[in-house]
Amino acid sequence: MTRVVFLLVPHLHLLDLAGPAQVFSTAADFGYGYETAYVGEQEDIPTAQGVPLRAVTSWPDLTPDDLVIVPGWRSRTLRQNGHVAESTLQRLRDHHAAGGVVASICAGADALGRAGLLDGRRCTTHHDVQDELAVRHPRATVVRDVLYVVDDRVVTSAGIASGIDLALHLVAGRHGPGAAARIARNMVVYARRNGDEQQASAMLRHRAHLSDAVHRVQDLIDARFTEHLGLAALAATSGVSERTLTRRFGEATGLTPLRYQQVLRVERAEHLISHGSTIESAARAVGFEDARMLRRLRARA
Repeated sequence: MTRVVFLLVPHLHLLDLAGPAQVFSTAADFGYGYETAYVGEQEDIPTAQGVPLRAVTSWPDLTPDDLVIVPGWRSRTLRQNGHVAESTLQRLRDHHAAGGVVASICAGADALGRAGLLDGRRCTTHHDVQDELAVRHPRATVVRDVLYVVDDRVVTSAGIASGIDLALHLVAGRHGPGAAARIARNMVVYARRNGDEQQASAMLRHRAHLSDAVHRVQDLIDARFTEHLGLAALAATSGVSERTLTRRFGEATGLTPLRYQQVLRVERAEHLISHGSTIESAARAVGFEDARMLRRLRARA
């Protein structure tokens, strides 16, 4: 069981908290083993949107597998609001030093900076306070115009809705992109957006659509891409005809179902090869009868 601890700072933005909390709650519903906790320096936490929150003031025992997330707060400048005691900052330092992940949304990056966790690392925050973050923490490298940045178990995001992207990225890192795609689909998130680098997996890269029929087929292919999957069986899963599925799949992803499966196979094969497998063994592992088709598809890519 992974515990996700949200540090609730007065005047926090509700979506900074609710977006990531929904991701991990949905992950728990799907059996991925998450438990959320909400900690503050006071029990009653006012929010920027006027909805009061209730926190516990005692921290749970943390392990390196647990996550600590600091949602952002409303403030014209980082110097306003967001006051965090030194004892709380030490909690953030200790968790990271023990091997845990510490993350922030929006202005929450300033708390990580005050804890010294941004020193010598790349980070980001909401565009309104990027300049001030750079001034307040000159040893950090503030990356602009990105959704989130990951650097040595310190994860920072741009703010508001990008907290969802950050949380999905953390889930994908632990359970694979298929799990993140499944959670995003359940949350009706239009696109699983990447951070500051090219999207890592085709399972996420081709999910930027709202076709439920196509999502159902992708769920099946994602789980069984090493197997032979006929178009008739895929169409039965989607609840539409083979012709309709092919048309909708192409409109949603730019690929045919077969081509999508091939992309997943090649991607997995590339991973195996990069870890020492031969082309022949990688080809068999991902469902090809021999390496000829894999070589052909790699050359095409």
